[in-house]
Amino acid sequence: MSLLYLKNVSKDYNDSFVLENVTFEMEPGEFISLVGRSGVGKTTLFKILIKEEKSTKGRVFFNDKDIAKLKPKELTYLRRKIGMIFQDFKLLVNRTAFENVAFAMEVAGYSYESIKKDVPEFLKLVGLENRLNHFPYQLSAGEKQRVVIARVLAQRPELILADEPTGNLDPINTWEIIKLLLKINEFGTAIILATHDKEVVNTLGKRVISLEGGKIIRDEKEGKYLI
Repeated sequence: MSLLYLKNVSKDYNDSFVLENVTFEMEPGEFISLVGRSGVGKTTLFKILIKEEKSTKGRVFFNDKDIAKLKPKELTYLRRKIGMIFQDFKLLVNRTAFENVAFAMEVAGYSYESIKKDVPEFLKLVGLENRLNHFPYQLSAGEKQRVVIARVLAQRPELILADEPTGNLDPINTWEIIKLLLKINEFGTAIILATHDKEVVNTLGKRVISLEGGKIIRDEKEGKYLI
């Protein structure tokens, strides 16, 4: 059974297609690099996958469920199972690293006991066991992204959508975040990494889906960054 299946997904704004007839499947635990120039539809595709936007046509299935037909309660569950990592972090600036991760667990309905026990473990997993009580302004860009990843992991997702997660990072922090994503993938979580970083994609040697003009122009099992 596929984890994710997109069939002829299109999205247009004012009669101009951002995505056109996008079709692909993703297996549980797979790692995909999604590449293409700015404006080719990578972020739009991610928004459709979490039903933040609706496709103009086509269907999206997650764990064999058509997301267009999900009820509000089921949609909340979907957004826990599909975690998002953003380029600009989107952390709560007035909350510590611990509180940012705890907040995600509170929203998901976890008990106080679970939060108290699990949050330090998630922050330890991303190498921030000594930054629990630091606010975002006290953290480096790389550390902020690690908090974001810990927050996503706290929801126990089956799929992580990483939208240019290293776009604001220097080369050293870029590779630390990529190594962390690979580690998470080894634990069984599927990942789609949207990136412009040719070196990262070519070094990973994972499946690569290339977008151009809103269409998939290449889908290779062990691909390279070819645009």
